[in-house]
Amino acid sequence: MTILVTGGAGFIGSNFVIDWLAHNDEPVVNLDKLTYAGNLQNLTSLEGDSRHHFVRGDIGDGALVARLLAEHKVRAVLNFAAESHVDRSIEGPGAFIQTNIVGTFNLLEAVRAYWNGLDEQAKADFRFLHVSTDEVYGTLGSDAPAFTEQHRYEPNSPYSATKAASDHLVRAYHHTYGLPVLTTNCSNNYGPYHFPEKLIPLVIHNALAGKPLPIYGDGQQIRDWLYVTDHCSAIRRVLEDGRLAETYNVGGWNEKANIDVVRTLCAILDELQPRADGASYATQMTFVKDRPGHDRRYAIDAGKLERELGWRPAETFDTGIRKTVEWYLANGAWVENVTSGAYMEWVDRQYTAENAAA
Repeated sequence: MTILVTGGAGFIGSNFVIDWLAHNDEPVVNLDKLTYAGNLQNLTSLEGDSRHHFVRGDIGDGALVARLLAEHKVRAVLNFAAESHVDRSIEGPGAFIQTNIVGTFNLLEAVRAYWNGLDEQAKADFRFLHVSTDEVYGTLGSDAPAFTEQHRYEPNSPYSATKAASDHLVRAYHHTYGLPVLTTNCSNNYGPYHFPEKLIPLVIHNALAGKPLPIYGDGQQIRDWLYVTDHCSAIRRVLEDGRLAETYNVGGWNEKANIDVVRTLCAILDELQPRADGASYATQMTFVKDRPGHDRRYAIDAGKLERELGWRPAETFDTGIRKTVEWYLANGAWVENVTSGAYMEWVDRQYTAENAAA
């Protein structure tokens, strides 16, 4: 049997494919559209591995998805494919609606048709696992309890609204059609192969390039940080033993203010690759205008995942963030290759002193 991973050349998807094949021999069909954030260089360690079959394509292409499901006798679909950057969703929400809502709908339709054609045992064993975000829950007050799976949906950006819509579609396909689904809602991921538009890789890249380290507002926005390989292990557990139609929150138990994350990165860089002039990278920190509708705090209660499936993250923030900085320092060529062309034009437009993002 085989699993189909959508968005498997992106940050979390590529880490999952690599992690999956490191833990078992079940083949992976990897479907990715290769937009700016999908990068085949993320998968170079799998070159020549017959267990990995990459296909460039769109989850919205129902005929392609149907063919892949049938040809490879897929027993599970893991949907990582999504537009995921809040700032981009503010600038151009249409792409998020197309991929996250329409794309998920078309994917579900192809999967439903395939699942309906399976024999009873295969239908019972089949799974559709949808990977989502804690941002669907909105924002929390400083003293509010962390998000649980029962928290109401209150998305505040076009990105989170489209992910909320996709979550609802997945739920509906179970309750209406019986499709065996699972949903995970994760906190902020970090680690290798993270595209340098998000906070941690952006700060590392800008610091080394001698550029400003832009921080929204007062920098006190709080996020729960999850090392990406911990996220991968959680998804494997949910796929293996998660209860049908259930949602599982995946978090790192690491709430940090953005400004403290940036200071930590600067301190590690000061140690591992000091500036030539001896000054701290922290001198490059620059406060910029806050973005519209910026959620103040996210926090994940991953207790359900621990109670039901025995999962806890292996990495603390201290161990994970150091591994991340070390990876970026050792993989300068990867960073250089993804920070060019149209991406740089977008960054120059987006990250100005008046409109920057972190």
